[in-house]
This record gives sequence, C-alpha cells and structure tokens, in this order.
Amino acid sequence: MSCTVIVGGFFGDEGKGKIVAHIAHKDRPAIISRGGVGPNAGHTVMKGATEYGVRMVPSGFIYPDARLCIGAGVLVDPRVFLHEVDMLGVRGRIFVDGRCGIIEEEHIARDRGSEHLRATIGSTGTGCGPANADRVMRTLRQAKDLPELADYITDVPLELNTAIDEGRVVLLEGTQGFGISLFYGTYPYVTSKDTSASQIAADNGVGPTRIDDVIVVFKAYPTRVGEGPFTTELSVTRSHEMGIEEYGTVTHRQRRIGQWDGAMARYSAMVNGCTQAAITGIDRVDEECFGATEYARLTPKAKEFVRQAEEDIGVPVTLISTGPEVSQIVDLRGEI
Repeated sequence: MSCTVIVGGFFGDEGKGKIVAHIAHKDRPAIISRGGVGPNAGHTVMKGATEYGVRMVPSGFIYPDARLCIGAGVLVDPRVFLHEVDMLGVRGRIFVDGRCGIIEEEHIARDRGSEHLRATIGSTGTGCGPANADRVMRTLRQAKDLPELADYITDVPLELNTAIDEGRVVLLEGTQGFGISLFYGTYPYVTSKDTSASQIAADNGVGPTRIDDVIVVFKAYPTRVGEGPFTTELSVTRSHEMGIEEYGTVTHRQRRIGQWDGAMARYSAMVNGCTQAAITGIDRVDEECFGATEYARLTPKAKEFVRQAEEDIGVPVTLISTGPEVSQIVDLRGEI
C-alpha cells in the first residue's frame, strides 16, 4: 500500500499545490483527497503558461487520471465548489463526502461582519470560522442535504481505504500551514481547526497505521498573510530589495516575507511526524538554480541551504522546487 500525506510546515503558501501535482504525475495515484478547513485556503498550481488558483477542488486535479475527493472534515461552499468543477472540467471525477459541513451565505455574512475575526485575527471572510462554530453546536447542514450536490456524494473513507487495501496509491492533500493550526499555531491568530498531518488523515477517515509517508513542505523564505507573530519577518523594503513580492491566493493580500526559521521547522516536523521534507523557492536563495531538475545543477550556496534545512528538520529533503512550473523540481525520493 502507499498512502502519503502532504502538509505545509510554516504559515501556508509553501507551494504544496505544486508538490502535490508533481508527486501525482510521478506516482500516478488512484485517488487524491483533500482535508483541511475549507475554501479559506487556496492552492496555486502552474502548468506551462497556465496558472490555476483553486479553493475547493484538490490541487492534484492537474493529474487527469486520479479520482478526486473532499474528505468529511472539510467545509464546502457549494457555490465555490460548483464554479470550480465547471471551470476545471472535473465533473465525473470529483466527489464530496456526504458528511462535509456546508457554508451558508449567513456564515459568510457573520464572518465579514465580525470585527474580531476580520480586523483582529485577519479572517479571509469565507465563512469558515462561523460554519465550524455551528458544526460544533450541531446545527450545520451536511453535503448530503443539498440537492445540487447529489451527483457528487460518496463515502470518502470507504473509497480511500478500499484503494489502500488494493495496493493503489493514495495522496492526502493538506491545506494552509502548521503555524496557523488552531491547536499548535500562533493562537489566536490561527484558522478554525488543526492543520497538522494527523488532522488531514482524520479529515479523510484514514487511520494513522495506514499512512506510509508524511511530506512536510517548507518554503525557503516563509511567508504569512494576515495578522499574527512572525519571528523572522523582514521589512517590506528588505523583501522588495530581494525581489520577493507575493500575494495570497484567496485574499490577494500582500504576503509578509521572512527568513528561514530552523526552530519552527524542527517543531513542525516533530508534530507532523515528518518522514520526508520538500523545500520550495530555492531559486530565491540563488537564482542560478532556477529551473534545475538535477541535484548536480544546484549551486554550492543552495546545497548548503538544503544541508542546513535537513539538519533543522531532522529528515531528508527529497523534493527541491526550483521554480513555479510543475516540471521545475529536483526529485531525490528514489535515492533515500
């Protein structure tokens, strides 16, 4: 069997979407299923000249032969979901667990109307916090209750565990990042549930004994959207001098830029049960590495960065992203 969980190690925006897409094309999974909070998280995947930004559909959609699922732990906004299904042309291969909670218009209104959530915490305003609060109070509707989702309903844990039993490859895709986990992040500046690998497995109904690998994705220069502590944050002036300027996939707010945080990487790897790590943005460490697909093409400066990252994280760095496109990656997984 082969079941791998892929999660973010910093504050989100680590480039998990690209890592999922690359692994999907290499490992040919039967099913790619996402966990996480809901449409407050966005993934950006670039293939050739086309850039895709998705909030509900797993970023692994870019691999056309995989069945796509959304686990029971995820909140679904049916408007966002149906729009993406049409936009990406994935009808017939994407399915939603009937127990997913549903975000209503009133959840979005409550989210955007709360001064605490909007201004203090920096909520995305997508309704996830209020919907999760209603879920805890047992007043939330489920996906199986909506006629417009009837064609998409399935039992995600049954599908995933059956595939694992049959020896097929399964990818479980996390969202956001460890630093904004409700349990382990910079509370109260966090999202409305846990984001660790254990939670992503639980969201999908896959038990811990069935997980073979946990790949934690770290950005060479951590970024954060919204409020909250950021120990290694650089000034806007300094980040612009480095040529780094980014914006969030969902909110389009400018991302705060920081330097590598070895202590946070080590703690994140510990809690997530990291078995392999991915580093994205190595071309920001040294632009001469841009587009490299072989380790030998990395510069001494980049190799030293990876060596130090491995020492901090405590596991091998097996995937090194050298640019935004799916093919721009050094894959060392076969060498460990």
